[in-house]
Amino acid sequence: MTTSSGLAGVIAGRSAIATVGSEDAGLTYRGYSIADLAANATYEEVAYLLIYNALPTRSQLEAYRSRLAGLRGLPDRLKTVLEQIPSGAHPMDVLRTGASMLGTLEPEGEGGRNPAAVADRLIASFGSMLLYWYRYTKRQERIDVESDEATVAGHFLRLLTGKKPDDLRRRALDVSLILYAEHEFNASTFTARTVTSTLADSYSAVTAAIGALRGPLHGGANEAAMELISQFDSAGAAEKAILHMLETKRLIMGFGHRVYKSGDPRSDIIKSWAKRLSEASGSMTNFNVAERMEQVMRREKNIFPNLDFYAAIAYNQCGIPTSMFTPVFVIARTAGWMAHVMEQRNDNRLIRPLSEYTGPAPRAYVPIDQRK
Repeated sequence: MTTSSGLAGVIAGRSAIATVGSEDAGLTYRGYSIADLAANATYEEVAYLLIYNALPTRSQLEAYRSRLAGLRGLPDRLKTVLEQIPSGAHPMDVLRTGASMLGTLEPEGEGGRNPAAVADRLIASFGSMLLYWYRYTKRQERIDVESDEATVAGHFLRLLTGKKPDDLRRRALDVSLILYAEHEFNASTFTARTVTSTLADSYSAVTAAIGALRGPLHGGANEAAMELISQFDSAGAAEKAILHMLETKRLIMGFGHRVYKSGDPRSDIIKSWAKRLSEASGSMTNFNVAERMEQVMRREKNIFPNLDFYAAIAYNQCGIPTSMFTPVFVIARTAGWMAHVMEQRNDNRLIRPLSEYTGPAPRAYVPIDQRK
């Protein structure tokens, strides 16, 4: 047996859902290139692909969008719980609580709820949960979480602002959801599969996955990246600060990836949208700062930005509060999580790795009166 810290390089199972870092294929969802999906598909198509194992026809896509739109509403008892969550809570904790509460109100297995139905319900309602809580605790508004927006991205932006979103921001958010939708055995997905392997319900798996995504070394990197970028008012100031951070060996969030060593294939895609949004708003400072940081990291360390880095700029330009960046990740990744939940169930074995013991050698018990 070999020991691998963080399970680096360990193949922990088989999956037909995505390829990540493949020299031949790159990043694919069920065989489809991420570049093709981001350029041509919508998030609803990708969610359907991941959950139902095929791209939808036009009529299937229309029916799926209608189904998701019909699942946006929240039970009154869930609204009551959301209203009790403090305004200073992190939005990730809101979604973790919301998923768990919904699981008690609409249990899997009751009323014909199968994993796919749970997936659709959570994808449709996570934005409703988050923004109902946000508007209630921040603005004292009890909003109607229904909207006539056809897409998950449009619905989110509509509830966030109370206004119809423009096409550029809607599409930029839609593309980001595609890019975040799935990524093989990452920390949160592996957490979901581990929970599923115990034969727990889907809500438990997703709630646990949200907890794993909460950490800054996984999903929280986009928030940390935005906090860093926003500190600088010029590219020159950013370069000086990044060089000092490198000298003092400080961690710079949004760069590097456990799998991608020569660049995250999603980064350039979201970077192009971050630039378009910045140009459209006439506010290029954050983008220019980010681009200079990218240049410095490449020049000094040959390290590349990951998806989180420029996604932070795109989300900021869409008017999304920084604390909501990772919850948007949750909305997107729910499709991938649930695809893995279903795959794990189809060929299940309890996930139970071993550990290498590094503690004391066997020793005799010492009665309490003889201890020093």
